[in-house]
Amino acid sequence: MNEVEQTTLHQIFSAAMQEFLEKGFKSASLRNIVKTAGVTTGAFYGYYDSKEELFEALVGKHYNFLLDCFRKAQKEFAEIPPEEQPDNLTSTSGECMYEMLLYAYEHLNEFKLILCCSEGTRFSKLIDEMVEIETNATHDYFKVLERLGRPVPSIDKRLEHILITGMFNTFFELIIHEMPLEEAKHYLKEMRAFYTAGWMKIMGQ
Repeated sequence: MNEVEQTTLHQIFSAAMQEFLEKGFKSASLRNIVKTAGVTTGAFYGYYDSKEELFEALVGKHYNFLLDCFRKAQKEFAEIPPEEQPDNLTSTSGECMYEMLLYAYEHLNEFKLILCCSEGTRFSKLIDEMVEIETNATHDYFKVLERLGRPVPSIDKRLEHILITGMFNTFFELIIHEMPLEEAKHYLKEMRAFYTAGWMKIMGQ
């Protein structure tokens, strides 16, 4: 890509970010984006076929990073020897949440798009996807407890869903409200302590 193309792309990205943050994906106008970017509609279509494709270009890799980071943490936990898993229940996921927080703060506008402005795209399902990953990992851990001969709690599936969803909503509130990073780190630590204590109580540990 030559310098002119890079400049044009930068102008499109800048205009799109402004439009999507202000109006959300559904109400954003491609015509406004093109006009603000100072390019022709024909020039725009030389890069992207649609508003959806442009939104994907802005946030896709960041969305994937967060989900990949979370899946990797769950996989690493599952690979810990079963008898050691109860003592490592919070460390792996805690490190992952911290990594996700730092990454999100490095790409704050992109995550505000995902969390607040993505209705009408696949990215609006971020919390749902994370809840599903966490729920599956929780059920796998219960199977480990069974194999170890430890008591396994009977948790109502609706309550489980509410609690896990609440945890991720709490986490993403830090990003949505753009809390100063040092405060966000502190709140994340407190939040994890709160949810860990609650889960331990429910799980009888």
